[in-house]
Amino acid sequence: MEKIYTKNAPDAIGPYSQAIKANGFVFTSGQIAINPATGNVDAEGIEAQTEQVCKNLKNVLEAAGSSLDNVVKTVCFLADMNDFAAFNAVYGTYFTSKPARSCVAVKTLPKNVLVEVETVATVGSAINAASEKVVEVTCFCFFGRGCFCDLSGIRKKCGFG
Repeated sequence: MEKIYTKNAPDAIGPYSQAIKANGFVFTSGQIAINPATGNVDAEGIEAQTEQVCKNLKNVLEAAGSSLDNVVKTVCFLADMNDFAAFNAVYGTYFTSKPARSCVAVKTLPKNVLVEVETVATVGSAINAASEKVVEVTCFCFFGRGCFCDLSGIRKKCGFG
């Protein structure tokens, strides 16, 4: 397991990491529209805040050796479901691989922002860009001897065990 940090995304505002890389995946913490250069929420409106959130996610994923194209799942939180169409229009320009997604409205988000998004992505070449198919990953864990993962016939030691 590896903690991910980049100065190109906002610092965590609590006891958590920007992301964790484990077993060929990266799990990002929820990103809000904090501008990493200022440490403030400078963006106003759902479109501008969604842009900043997506830029933050892109930077965290790249620091982990992944990308927006490798995202397999997003969880999206909106302060107001009436913003869904405007959010979706911006979101769609960043997540062109159309990952699985959940999107819910919540009562309040940190710093009273309008949107927060978290992702799960593969690291490296786990998604074949030409076919846009997820490559099968099989892991075998042996207590006391570690875990080994088989990624398209290549066996490597993984982070668990």
